[in-house]
Amino acid sequence: MPSLELGPLPVVVNRSGGTAASLGDSLGDTVRSAFAAAGRRIDLHLVDGEGVDALVRGLASAPILVIGGGDGTIGGAAQARVESGGGALGILPLGTRNHLAGELGIPSDLTAAAAAIVAGSVRHIDLAMVNDTAFVNNASVGLYPLMVRWRDAERKRKGIPKWLATLPATWATLRRLPHHRLRLRGEGIAEAVVTPLLFVGNNRYTLERGRVGKRVALDDGLLSVFAVGARSRLGMVWFALRTMLGFSNPGRDFAAIGDCAAFTVSSPSATIDIALDGEVRRMATPLMFSLRRRGLAVIVPADARSQDVCTGAGDSAA
Repeated sequence: MPSLELGPLPVVVNRSGGTAASLGDSLGDTVRSAFAAAGRRIDLHLVDGEGVDALVRGLASAPILVIGGGDGTIGGAAQARVESGGGALGILPLGTRNHLAGELGIPSDLTAAAAAIVAGSVRHIDLAMVNDTAFVNNASVGLYPLMVRWRDAERKRKGIPKWLATLPATWATLRRLPHHRLRLRGEGIAEAVVTPLLFVGNNRYTLERGRVGKRVALDDGLLSVFAVGARSRLGMVWFALRTMLGFSNPGRDFAAIGDCAAFTVSSPSATIDIALDGEVRRMATPLMFSLRRRGLAVIVPADARSQDVCTGAGDSAA
């Protein structure tokens, strides 16, 4: 069990996250009740997304800090936590999809997640970096960041939910279908590719049937690299369907594929859009990818080591 002090446990929640926003005015009371049920008092901070990182750095002395939000929020908070020299990070799954929380075995139910944090174990996982910015799940260049930008513009223009705005944004992206000329250089990777989508995973993602999009581990010290081969709009749709069903052909479908600890992506453009855990930003090229091996301490359920979750070898509790 983590060594929790007797004082209130600091909890920082991005109130604009998917699940958090849906709770509306009841968000604060819901979070407090969840921890009260686990026997812990908390010091709760409800902030907008852009204020999370600064608040995390200000709480560097807290041995345990809880973050509520989606994967983009967790990634930014993880970087701030590591760079400020803070201790372990607890995760409340209050975003839209919460992939990292799911892979760590953290329950989606808020009360159960709070109980898991209070009674959990500390585990160290890899933190991926690109140009000194962290991501906990994956990064992508090409179709996905373009789709996210169009989706967010559609949401703002029409005031519709994210899932609904995704439909026209996906169609608009496929109609344009941009291809990027990129050069990948790293240990075991030296490719010049023309691709509609470059995907970089923090640890290795599998393409096996029934496990597509899952990670083998979260602490094996490798980045997975997939550059989708150039294709037509119809070919891209067919590729996506086959990949989701676990029937992709690595030799035919990808212009480059591999695993490495660090690599560089060069482009003719001085800057490029990149999605980090679903959050899009503009970055200068070249893109330099690396890993902080087991650099992030997170709290997982006490019985996570006995579960079939992607956490690698267990660490001893703090």
